[in-house]
Amino acid sequence: MRYTTIAGWCLVLLSTLSVQAQELRLTLDETISMAADSSLSAVKARRSYLSGYWEYRAYKAARLPSLTLNLTPAQYNRNIVQRYDSENDRDVFRTQQSYFASGGLSVKQNIDWTGGTLYLNTSLDYLRSFGDNTYTQFSSVPFRIGYSQSLVGYNPFKWDKLIEPLKYERKKKELTYNMEQISEEAITYFFALAQAQAEYDLAVKNLSSCDTLYKIGCDRHKIAAISKADLQTLKLDVINANNTLKNSEIGLRRAMFQLASFLNLDKQRDLRIELPKRPESFTISADEALTYARENNPEFMTLKQNLLESRQTVDRTKKESGINASLNASIGFNQVGSEFKDVWHDLLQQDMVSVSLSIPILDWGVRKGKYNMARNNLNVVEISARQTEQRLEEEVIMTVNDFNVQGGMIESAEEARMLAASAYEDTRMRFIIGKSDINSLSMALTRKDTAEKNYISALRNYWLSYYKIRRLTMYDFTKNCQIRTGEEAVR
Repeated sequence: MRYTTIAGWCLVLLSTLSVQAQELRLTLDETISMAADSSLSAVKARRSYLSGYWEYRAYKAARLPSLTLNLTPAQYNRNIVQRYDSENDRDVFRTQQSYFASGGLSVKQNIDWTGGTLYLNTSLDYLRSFGDNTYTQFSSVPFRIGYSQSLVGYNPFKWDKLIEPLKYERKKKELTYNMEQISEEAITYFFALAQAQAEYDLAVKNLSSCDTLYKIGCDRHKIAAISKADLQTLKLDVINANNTLKNSEIGLRRAMFQLASFLNLDKQRDLRIELPKRPESFTISADEALTYARENNPEFMTLKQNLLESRQTVDRTKKESGINASLNASIGFNQVGSEFKDVWHDLLQQDMVSVSLSIPILDWGVRKGKYNMARNNLNVVEISARQTEQRLEEEVIMTVNDFNVQGGMIESAEEARMLAASAYEDTRMRFIIGKSDINSLSMALTRKDTAEKNYISALRNYWLSYYKIRRLTMYDFTKNCQIRTGEEAVR
């Protein structure tokens, strides 16, 4: 019997430890940290940043000299070609066979401020002809340097130098912006579970309290201390409390599943929320928040980028609609010989200068139409940018104003919570001793439940407002510093 008792206690202890091991208690800071670390939304945000990072790396690499090896290892031709026979004074068809191979190195460097390209190359060619007149030739260009330039045309390098660094800076800001948005989502799921958890706890307590009051009511009804109608009301409260408990349990499981899914946790794991303490009240200046938003918010950077890209389109269409002229000039050396060693001696100078013009004469207004369309699009982008800027500024100001009110609302909600709980307990005790009626007890219970929910809602609104300000301004007003996400850790 003694060993059976000990074994029973061991089973109870193991069961308790198993339940505690499956339950995960989460604070608000822990939830936000886990969301930033392991949620699918965070993984998506980091991948989006990486695409912008490698795009910027490609732009930077394009500004550096490029070295290219061009090879034609083997090219064999066998065909019939037309040739002139001088002895018979007529054209004849002859079979021709040849083998050709070539290789070369070229270096190019784009010049941003002119839009031209400086190039340097070297090459070696080999030709072997088969047939009646078999012969071998080598041709070399040991050195050739040249420069190509559009004289009056569009310079894409200049615009890339303005736009690409801005795009990359926007990507970095977007990473931080998206992580702050993930924090807002985490807060929403956190307090949804907190609200469901509070409703479930209240339902458990209310069912126990209603059951106790109903038993007391039965005893008092036997001595005619309360009417049959009041006793039936108490029984109805037990039934309603039991239904409320079942519904709140469903809501609790759903809220747990949603938070666990968002944090990428085991969906079957029980989560328990620990509400944050009432935060210290402080105010944020709307003007200060607007300044940080203009400096840091990626949406403002997107507006700048859209304007630059529209002006780039106007510049390109304007210059493409007129006369286009280009220059290509090079100087170098070359030689040809029947032996490999012969092509490196007595080099001949090789010069090339080319100027090309493109003059539109008649295109039925196509170029003019494209230019006017680009200008109109620029006007639309400018108006949209002003509208978006006004909307963002309004959103910042309204969010700051809401936040500055939330601190006082938490204090009021906490006081109402304490008063409602105290009033309910007092009314409950008065009902037990017969000094209060059932209606007063029901009203006190309703006020207590409402005050508990209002307190959680006030906490949720406060933290949502604060993290929305962080997202809009990219600034931490509690630490007085800009919010920066470690881009290096993402790579």
